[in-house]
Amino acid sequence: MAMAMEATLAASIANAGTLGASASEIWSPCCSRQRIQAAPMRRGSLLHVEMAISRRKKEETVEKVKQQLETSYLVAGVKYKGLTVQQMQNLRRSLPESTKLIVAKNTLVGKAIEGTKWEALKPCLKGMNAWLFVHTEEIPSALKPYRTFQKELKLEDNDFTGAVFEGKFYAPEEFKQLETMPTRADVYAKLLGVLKSPSSKVVGVLQAPARKLLLTLKAYVQKLEEEESKS
Repeated sequence: MAMAMEATLAASIANAGTLGASASEIWSPCCSRQRIQAAPMRRGSLLHVEMAISRRKKEETVEKVKQQLETSYLVAGVKYKGLTVQQMQNLRRSLPESTKLIVAKNTLVGKAIEGTKWEALKPCLKGMNAWLFVHTEEIPSALKPYRTFQKELKLEDNDFTGAVFEGKFYAPEEFKQLETMPTRADVYAKLLGVLKSPSSKVVGVLQAPARKLLLTLKAYVQKLEEEESKS
């Protein structure tokens, strides 16, 4: 009888090895099958939980990107391959409050921009991108910190991969247009100069209302200039 039980136990251990269980898990013939079958079930449950967590994180990322898009004036892709965590943190700290840098997979950004005016960003959806969301009309001042960061660390290969502004896609070689755009202060200053010009017919026609407009524009230009000097 004892010899028969030993033979059965040996056979169980051999079968367990084939299925991936260890001999230490099998302490008797009556429970060895239960232990061998239970292990795959635990692994399957764990995999299911991990997949659920991964799916939820992806959905949260897509929603986060959508929220950024809602109030952005410009969105740009930045090639960040090779940058360290510390360098990314330094870059984030150098950006103005109106600009956010988010690392998100291209597929998730693609889902977020689908059916929106930001679909023009699709040419950027390749390679390793970080995404710059600009929540101000002052585009040059928003892009300047990255250019400074890029020059200081000599990161010629880590350039912008493209951007969308007012529904138009700008390739990397077209960024000069974005980086040299006049600021609001520049625009109002030029308008102020036109209105103050002796040759301007506007002043002659509007008289007192024109003088009031000039004073308002002048005060606003000074305010914008002060804000830019602080940033």
